[in-house]
Amino acid sequence: MSDQRQVRRVLGASLVGTTIEWYDFFIYASASGLVFGQLFFSPLGPTAGLFASFATIGVSFVVRPFGGILAGHLGDRFGRRGVLVATLLLMGVSTVGVGLLPTYASIGAAAPVLLVVLRLLQGVSAGGEWGGAALMSVEHAPHGKRGYYGSFPQLGVPIGLLIANGVFFTVSGLTTREQFLSWGWRLPFLLSIVLIAVGFVIRYRVDESPVFDELRRRRARRSAPLGVVLRRHPRELLVGIGLFMANNMAGYLLIAFITAYGTRTLGLSTATMLLIGIAGAVSWGFATLYAARWSDRVGRKRVYLVGTLALLVWAFPLFLLLDTANVGLMVLAVVVFGIPLGLTYGQQSATYAEMFPAAVRYSGASLAYALGAVLGGAFAPLLSAYLVEVTGTSLSVSGYIAVLSLITLAAVLALRERPAAEREAFVDGTSDDEAVRAQA
Repeated sequence: MSDQRQVRRVLGASLVGTTIEWYDFFIYASASGLVFGQLFFSPLGPTAGLFASFATIGVSFVVRPFGGILAGHLGDRFGRRGVLVATLLLMGVSTVGVGLLPTYASIGAAAPVLLVVLRLLQGVSAGGEWGGAALMSVEHAPHGKRGYYGSFPQLGVPIGLLIANGVFFTVSGLTTREQFLSWGWRLPFLLSIVLIAVGFVIRYRVDESPVFDELRRRRARRSAPLGVVLRRHPRELLVGIGLFMANNMAGYLLIAFITAYGTRTLGLSTATMLLIGIAGAVSWGFATLYAARWSDRVGRKRVYLVGTLALLVWAFPLFLLLDTANVGLMVLAVVVFGIPLGLTYGQQSATYAEMFPAAVRYSGASLAYALGAVLGGAFAPLLSAYLVEVTGTSLSVSGYIAVLSLITLAAVLALRERPAAEREAFVDGTSDDEAVRAQA
């Protein structure tokens, strides 16, 4: 294991890097619900423009598997560290590009086309980012603490959402509605320049994963890791996809749909809905950290089971409370909603690392994560808006949550957990089982 100073540096790099990466990803999701429909899809009208704006969120998920495959291949062959630096830079360039992009009023149809292109680049980056950050944290972790250490890149998601909503709240509060639509919305995107510079410096100083160094010493790396995953680990891949579907869908409801639903359907102000989203992000973050530590004590599967059942149970009270348009009850709705989000997310890094052998782990974890996101959150805001439009009730979205929760529940029940000692040796790449797999 690495010395404590290096481990702290790795955890800090994972947390800061993923926070910045997801801040960039989430400000796009927030802007899509608040302004992109008017600025880039205005000829379609308010409702169709919002649908088109939400669709651009989903477009990025289409290429996330490609980003996961590419980053996984490079990460399993050449190391985790360099790939993480590259994904951070790609996300930063794409995000700043959105902040500088002319609107439909300036360049016509080229504006939404360029917006989609930049969103696709964000998707490639996001597809490759998570696997590397998760594995760097887990593979540096001491025995018995892989869930806790693996929670640091997971915490980057709710913290990124917290900062994104906080920045949008601040900017919207300091500008008039006209100023916000004219130039204020660009400021959160341009702020990414500073954040990416900080993240680059921190990640560049981190040492390579000790597990990958051991693979390199033994010459046990794969030339085609994706092929090995598809041939030898299809069950683990399918379980990994299913584990993430409900969580990712629910996360994007909190990130994008609920804000738009509150402002457009319930008539609340943008500032109010952003503050409600911040409350949900805080709850999500604390539950994520708790879930990770709890999973080190009782096992990943048990925590997943509790979280998935809680998500299923809360699906209908969530929108019943939101529809009251009472701010206190709405805060209660999203704060409770954040708990099962965290309970199905905090242990994910450790779970995926324990499912795939070290020689193909980056590829397996990244692909499962990316495909789970495509089937879960990719078009969740769009589908939710469509369901409300067609059915006239938000309870149709509750049903949507319930269906995906049942799919994830099936994956949880199919998850196989190794005994603690065997699990630790497997993640380290020192078990006989792993050695045989790596050299085969």
